[in-house]
Amino acid sequence: MAEAHQAVAFQFTITPEGIDLQLSHQALRQVYLSGLRSWKKRVTRLKNNVITGVYPASPSSWLFVVIAILATMYTRSDPSMGLIAKIQEHLPVSDSLSIQCRTVVSAVLFSTLLWLLLIFTMRLCLKQLLSYHGWMYEQHGKVSNTTKIWAAMVRIFSGRQPLLYSYQGSLPNLPVPAVKDTVKRYLESACLLMSDSEYERMTTLAKEFESSLGNRLQWYLKLKAMWASNYVSDWWEEYVYLMGRGPLMVNSNYYGMDFLYVTPTPIQAARAGNTLHACLLYRRKLNREEIKPSRVPVLNVPLCAAQCERIFNTTRIPGEETDSLIHWQDSEYVAVFHRGRYFRLWLYHAGRMLSPREIEHQIQHILDDPSPPATGEAKLAALTAGDRIPWAQARKEFFSSGVNKRSLDCIEKAAFFVALDDDEQGMMGDDPAGNLDRYAKSLLHGKCYDRWFDKSFTVVLYKNGKNGLNVEHSWADAPIMAHVWEYVMTTDCFQLGYTEEGHCKGDVASSLPPPTRLTWDIPAECQERIERSLAVAQTLADDVDFHVLPIQDFGKGSIKKCKISPDAFIQIALQLAYYRNRGSFTLTYEASMTRLFREGRTETVRSCTSESCTFVRALEGGESKEVCRHLFRTAAEKHQHLYRMAMTGGGIDRHLFCLYIVSKYLGEESPFLKEVLSETWRLSTSQTPLQQVELFDFVNHPDYTTCGGGFGPVADDGYGVSYIIIGENMINLHISCKHSCPQTVRKEKTATTLHFLSSSGNLSFLDILYVNEKEETTGHFF
Repeated sequence: MAEAHQAVAFQFTITPEGIDLQLSHQALRQVYLSGLRSWKKRVTRLKNNVITGVYPASPSSWLFVVIAILATMYTRSDPSMGLIAKIQEHLPVSDSLSIQCRTVVSAVLFSTLLWLLLIFTMRLCLKQLLSYHGWMYEQHGKVSNTTKIWAAMVRIFSGRQPLLYSYQGSLPNLPVPAVKDTVKRYLESACLLMSDSEYERMTTLAKEFESSLGNRLQWYLKLKAMWASNYVSDWWEEYVYLMGRGPLMVNSNYYGMDFLYVTPTPIQAARAGNTLHACLLYRRKLNREEIKPSRVPVLNVPLCAAQCERIFNTTRIPGEETDSLIHWQDSEYVAVFHRGRYFRLWLYHAGRMLSPREIEHQIQHILDDPSPPATGEAKLAALTAGDRIPWAQARKEFFSSGVNKRSLDCIEKAAFFVALDDDEQGMMGDDPAGNLDRYAKSLLHGKCYDRWFDKSFTVVLYKNGKNGLNVEHSWADAPIMAHVWEYVMTTDCFQLGYTEEGHCKGDVASSLPPPTRLTWDIPAECQERIERSLAVAQTLADDVDFHVLPIQDFGKGSIKKCKISPDAFIQIALQLAYYRNRGSFTLTYEASMTRLFREGRTETVRSCTSESCTFVRALEGGESKEVCRHLFRTAAEKHQHLYRMAMTGGGIDRHLFCLYIVSKYLGEESPFLKEVLSETWRLSTSQTPLQQVELFDFVNHPDYTTCGGGFGPVADDGYGVSYIIIGENMINLHISCKHSCPQTVRKEKTATTLHFLSSSGNLSFLDILYVNEKEETTGHFF
């Protein structure tokens, strides 16, 4: 109870002599400093809103316009062409204002209106410029005069030193493709995966939809596109993520790994100190909007930053029909899990952020705490790992009042969640490959009760100093969290650093209050529900198989020498691997971003094309190298075209998805849309790009290589493949599938890897390397 008494600012006792009031000056000082920090954040937020609101101009430009207008009037010219006089006529009459003062006031009002008009014009021009995407379709290294002029105009209208959200008002809206074009592209992607009779039937359904119901649904969709910032994103978040009733663990959440070869310190508490402090530094930059807006490389085209708003202080709340995302403006603590117990760890003290050494000290206090978990506490988080409806019902019944509600609120309102694991993970020991696979599984699902899967993200810290992430997917896509994690990892090692003994640098304030244990009252009925959720989650976790495959034989450098897109290279290699594994092709999902548009998230690239299938069949059929080389280039060019179409609003699947949602609102049934949306993605792929290359130094510190992250398989009989291209000579893949599927179960197979050998900068030979190995992992897939 000592911590509780310290938190009370004053106490009073009623005695026969009256009221005895006792003030706690220390507690009052903490309240004052906390409030001061809160007000500073509000002022900063207000200032940034003003700066962002007038972008691409600046607040100081208003003064320039006012001075220019007044100077012009001083020369007895009227730049307003009579408007200043009109404004003066409508000003209220006052004896205290002379005619000269009324003229100045009118000129200031006119100047302000002119300034706002100029801002609107510049923003409109920038929006129109950013709607041009011709630059994306030009050959690499050959920039047209049109694109050069366009790029110069973008720089002129972009202003200087933009804040994180400065471009939001200037980004174009996602266009709605024509139904005819979407249907045509869909049939083109579907024909190679269907028999002749199936394709003929689907073509009939598509034509009927296009000529009848499709036009009606399209009208409603265009109406929404005119009214909303993005006609896809809100429905995508609600119906794809929040309405899912299955477990988030494995099915939705994804993970991010630590450095592949390096562990900066073997001390768990010290690694936690630097990691959590780096997270706070990123959040401070985020609150101040000091993070540079993400851009497309080379031409520096800005990307939407809307997803950054909910990185911290965000939780997914379960509901019986649909979940909801709750975001709080601020949170000064994190929730920590260790050996079945929950703690509140304050990250600010006396109005300042705790230093890494102070956070290490607090974490060590938790690690040394010998107290056992309360009854039902140890596996409580299993509720977040199981099905959503039982969790929603249990939350309503057992966590809506009293001590359980207070403790649950503490977790849900935390900046993020921290899990201190007693296991050691990483690529280590006598079986580094197997340990790397177990590391991936640990981050994805852990023990099914040691991650709070509803939090926006969980930082996992292992006993040997390794760390990682588990991320809830609904609030944002992987590149957003990858941007955070790149900053955290590099700040941890290259800026904060450690002492020679492996501890965090700095001193510890003697007045720090210790972390607070959260208390629970879990009845027997709730414990039974926890066990049922745990059983569901454990079955799912045990079924997942993972293989992390770092490829160091070649990388982006070798591929680009052949003038081939690295992403197209990998996607075609995946088609070849799947064909050799299954003897057939399958519907393939590759995630592409649509953040060139306001509030854009993702679009699907259907990577299994007729061109890639033709190449694979030719290669497997023993065609000559020249033929295979030509077919490969054709397949790569087709893939690049599809990727560009997806990025610029010409994708297939989000448009069909939204048409389907409209049909449900109208109570209309469409056999075509129903069949399209019921198709199974047996090969789900995603590239996580390395965004902040400048933070890494692969020349002087080659061992400090990020490993990327991964996700679970989308289909029970399919694969999930995530990959990241590191520098010029490395590609990391994260491959998942399920043990329960006979087609993906581990067995003797042959792993395949595509290699390009180049000579004098030109493609001279295409070689398929067979790496025979006894598969104890899912490595046979690639």
